Amino acid sequence: MILTPLALSPDHDIPGPLLTELTALYAANREFQALSGDFPDPDDIRPEQVAAALAEELAHPDVEVLLARGSGRLVGIAITLARHPDPADPDPWIGLLMVAADVHRQGYGRRLATLVEDRFRDADRTAVRLAVLDTNPKALAFWTSLGYEPIAHRADRQRARPCTVLRKPLHDSPGSPGPL
Repeated sequence: MILTPLALSPDHDIPGPLLTELTALYAANREFQALSGDFPDPDDIRPEQVAAALAEELAHPDVEVLLARGSGRLVGIAITLARHPDPADPDPWIGLLMVAADVHRQGYGRRLATLVEDRFRDADRTAVRLAVLDTNPKALAFWTSLGYEPIAHRADRQRARPCTVLRKPLHDSPGSPGPL
């Protein structure tokens, strides 16, 4: 799997073929879209809606949109936040990690999460956080299986949805206990 930052056109748009791929990725994850409420109709996600959602994310200087490619196609997306708006929070965040629905349960999500963690580890970050909607037990099970531990319960910043905040320490290398 190859992970690359989203490259915009000179006009700061998402190139048409890529936007088509991204729209298909978002639309195929209907169950998540229904839980999140991020789009008005989870059964009718349109390219302009995906472009607007990503533009809103990219308007923040600490956000990075990462595309995961494998098997010759887009298989996932991760949206990260280098710094949380709360100055008391020292950790970077994973704002979204989504894998193409037709490759769920094939290890792509785990691999994508590891690649994102590696990027933060390479940037000398010591831990990473994320929030899971309380209405999404599958996501909570996924993240806890990767070693993320619940540290708080609170409403998310955008829509006041109840969430579980999870955190995972990042050691020197995957599987390493780090300095003693």
